[in-house]
Amino acid sequence: MTGTSGPAARMIATLAGLRPDLTPLRGSRDYRRLYASSAISLLGSMVTAVAAPLQLKELTGSTIAVGLVGVAEVVPMIVCSLWGGAIADVHDRRRVLILTEAAALLASLLLAVNALLPSPSVALIYVAAAGASGAAALHRPSAEAMLARLIPREQQAAAAALMGLQTTAGTILGPAIGGVLAATALPAAYLVDVASFVVSLVLLARLAPMRAGGEHDRVSLAGIGWGVRYAFGRRDLLGTYLVDIGAMLLAMPQALYPFLADRLGVPGGVGLLYSAGAIGSAVVTLTGGWMPRVRRPGRAVVLAAASWGLAIAAAGAAPMFWMVVGFLVVAGAFDMVSGVFRGAIWNSTIPNELRGRLAGIELLSYSTGPSLGNARAGLMASVIGVRPAITIGGLACVGVVAATATALPALWRARIDGHALPEKEEAA
Repeated sequence: MTGTSGPAARMIATLAGLRPDLTPLRGSRDYRRLYASSAISLLGSMVTAVAAPLQLKELTGSTIAVGLVGVAEVVPMIVCSLWGGAIADVHDRRRVLILTEAAALLASLLLAVNALLPSPSVALIYVAAAGASGAAALHRPSAEAMLARLIPREQQAAAAALMGLQTTAGTILGPAIGGVLAATALPAAYLVDVASFVVSLVLLARLAPMRAGGEHDRVSLAGIGWGVRYAFGRRDLLGTYLVDIGAMLLAMPQALYPFLADRLGVPGGVGLLYSAGAIGSAVVTLTGGWMPRVRRPGRAVVLAAASWGLAIAAAGAAPMFWMVVGFLVVAGAFDMVSGVFRGAIWNSTIPNELRGRLAGIELLSYSTGPSLGNARAGLMASVIGVRPAITIGGLACVGVVAATATALPALWRARIDGHALPEKEEAA
């Protein structure tokens, strides 16, 4: 009996250690509200993220037209993310969240109205995509800066894993819902997004105000420049940005999923292609109890980003639908590992007075990469074909990640407990 209970007890203890750490959710009511708001609006946005490309595919039949959604998104993303970061470091972050969430709601409502027209406008889809992208770019720096302030430094890795769990749930359920609704009742897909923003706004309205700057602080180009200089002066931070941009720019294949499903002879499986990466992410986040114990997040970022590229390359070359799905699941798992540890590096080392601006810079790396990557995929697929565009992009990603790690060894050496926060942050 003793011999049996010993291994069993160790197995139970091991499994318990893999469970996500929920401490950040228990410690702050405002954190719970902000987390719930983010989760609900993400779910709706992911419904639209599938519905809009499918609508464009039906209206145009063009890989370039679908890929150009990324171009429509990237310009407002670049312009608004840096200003959004500066705004987050000066103005009441709760108010910023409410205003930008309302703007995103209007963009989704425009898509719903357009879908109800007898002849929906392709141009309006691009306009709505640009508007939603700008709203998100202004929204996210304040949200990330607020989340980071609501929990203590030692819980940042656990909080990053919880945000990953939220992203996973949204990107599994959202595409599944979006795929079904887009095929049966397209306007309803956009209206689900509108409803999600309404619920999110109710939660945001119940948050306490949070102002980072003084009453007389102003948003300025000089303030933005300060944040940019800080980011480029920290070689480990710079490395995380470059790895993320390279991985997404070269190995983001989502714009090609509707066409890939056709090539594989399973057009009805497009929703599963969109959800596959999130399934891999779910495996990581649901067993993420080990993440707060990792002391060298830079190495995890590099290895996971390179593995993401290899898995995407394999997905492009796999001959069968279920093999493609399997490789996309693996890719999603490695993408989540990379994302969690990038977030751990950012949130555990950036001083509070720069959190918004650095979140804006991070948003550039996090969001412009996928937008440009989808445009790259669409254009490349029009020249060499859908599947070669995916495989070649994945292999190029591996090369760029290796080159970045070699050129910026501070990223490889980065340690969560190796940076001392500035005195001002310690005092906060």
